[in-house]
Amino acid sequence: MLIEARNIEKRFGPEPEDSVLNGVDLAVDCGEFVAITGRSGSGKSTLLNILSGIMRPDGGSLHFEGRDITELGSRELDCLRATGFAMIFQAHHLLPYLTAEENVLLPAMRGLRPVSREQTEAARECLARVGLDGKGHRLPGELSGGECQRVAIARGLAKKAAVLFADEPTGSLDRKTGDGIMDLLGSLPETGLSVVMVTHEADYACRAQRTVELAGGRLAGIS
Repeated sequence: MLIEARNIEKRFGPEPEDSVLNGVDLAVDCGEFVAITGRSGSGKSTLLNILSGIMRPDGGSLHFEGRDITELGSRELDCLRATGFAMIFQAHHLLPYLTAEENVLLPAMRGLRPVSREQTEAARECLARVGLDGKGHRLPGELSGGECQRVAIARGLAKKAAVLFADEPTGSLDRKTGDGIMDLLGSLPETGLSVVMVTHEADYACRAQRTVELAGGRLAGIS
C-alpha cells in the first residue's frame, strides 16, 4: 500500500465542536485515483492536507511506503514532500514573474540548484502533455485560468512524484476547461501515478476509481 492513514484525528480548538476529523482511515494504492467528497466543512481539504504532509494530525498515524511520516521531523517531512508528493490547489499558485516553463521547473530549482538540459526538456514535454506546447515562454498573466491550472499540473508531473494531490482543481474553471482537466487527471494513473482529489462535483468524483465521502469528520461511505 502506498499511503495508509489510520485513525486520523484533527481539531482546531479545545472544544468538542472544534474537531474536524474523527478517526478517519484511508488507504491509497499505487496507480489509484481516489476522490474525496463531502459537504463544505466536512473535513475534505483538512484530510488532503494531512495526507500530503502539509498539516500534521493530532492523532493517528500516516504511513507512506510503509514509513510512519507522522514521526518525521520538519526537515525530513519537507524533503519527502519535495520529492514524493505533488500538489495542485484550486488557485494554481504560479509565480507571476516566471514563465510557464520556469514555473514547471521550480521544484527542480529547490535549494537554488542549477537546472539541467534534461530537466528543461522534461518540463517542455510536461507542458506539451497538458496541451501547452509552444506556450512555455508566456507569463501566467498571458494565459487563461485553465491554462494556468494546466501549468500547475505540468509542474506536478515534472516532479516525478509518487502521488499527485489535487484540492478542487476545477473549482474556478468553466465546464469545458474543467472537463479537460479531469480527462488529464483520469489518464495519470495509467502511468503509475496515484491521484488523490478533493471535489464537490459528483460527476467529476465518478471519474475516479474510488470515491470516499466524509460527513462530520468521519467516513460516511466508500464507492
